[in-house]
Amino acid sequence: MEGDLNVLGDSLQECGTDPVTGFFRDGCCSTGPEDLGSHTVCAVMTTEFLAHQLAVGNDLTTPRPELNFTGLRPGDRWCVVAARWLQAYHAGAAAPVVLASTHVRALDIIPLSVLRAHAVDVPSDPSSLA
Repeated sequence: MEGDLNVLGDSLQECGTDPVTGFFRDGCCSTGPEDLGSHTVCAVMTTEFLAHQLAVGNDLTTPRPELNFTGLRPGDRWCVVAARWLQAYHAGAAAPVVLASTHVRALDIIPLSVLRAHAVDVPSDPSSLA
């Protein structure tokens, strides 16, 4: 696996563990040659993004127990395929992005300026926002 850096050039940070995300299901948007889809963008799910993904045939909300996938809800952090995120961006439905947790390989598909325009900081405990 190549060096795990984020789009800011720093060490890649964890994206999410509830549910556990990542191509390797390790909580990080790490990638490697076997990750053909480039699951490299750490996105915070929104109703609009999830609806867009469903409309284009990428159902992220329906549980798939056989794949150990519980289904996503708004607020969940998930490593999404860079091309899918870009597709949602072009449709006006881009999800917020956690730059520190988005793998540098996402820049092969998405310009940094576009990611920065959708950047958010998400605390490790979102309940602290209440």
